[in-house]
Amino acid sequence: MWQPATERLQVTYLGKVSTTGMQFLSGCTEKPVIELWKKHTLAREDVFPANALLEIRPFQVWLHHLDHKGEATVHMDTFQVARIAYCTADHNVSPNIFAWVYREINDDLSYQMDCHAVECESKLEAKKLAHAMMEAFRKTFHSMKSDGRIHSNSSSEEVSQELESDDG
Repeated sequence: MWQPATERLQVTYLGKVSTTGMQFLSGCTEKPVIELWKKHTLAREDVFPANALLEIRPFQVWLHHLDHKGEATVHMDTFQVARIAYCTADHNVSPNIFAWVYREINDDLSYQMDCHAVECESKLEAKKLAHAMMEAFRKTFHSMKSDGRIHSNSSSEEVSQELESDDG
């Protein structure tokens, strides 16, 4: 049976910060990531206290929260890949951080942009997540295009180019 490609890593979830007026260019997640990193380092007890399992799948990203024993809890956050506006593993504050900007839809159908960040054990793992997200973007974009949810024109080519992950 065919199994979709996934990347699954233990990470430390640093949290999320709402952002406003963000232009999705290289370095756009630096300020929110610094804010999350500062909060995390103030509260840090262990060198790498993995508290989550991040699973990047075609069409969805799952963030499984772990208990203090490192076992999965019932709580899991699900992110639709089509609503991820930007991701990167290129941060000055730490090369081990992977971050993404997600368009959260509120109950009143308005939306907000939240920057989420995780700390990986290594720079290589952060890069792996960025590449897995790039592949998930491609699969999602291709599926949406073939389903007719995205129409072929110059803007779809621009979207396709924007799906290239900025991972340094």
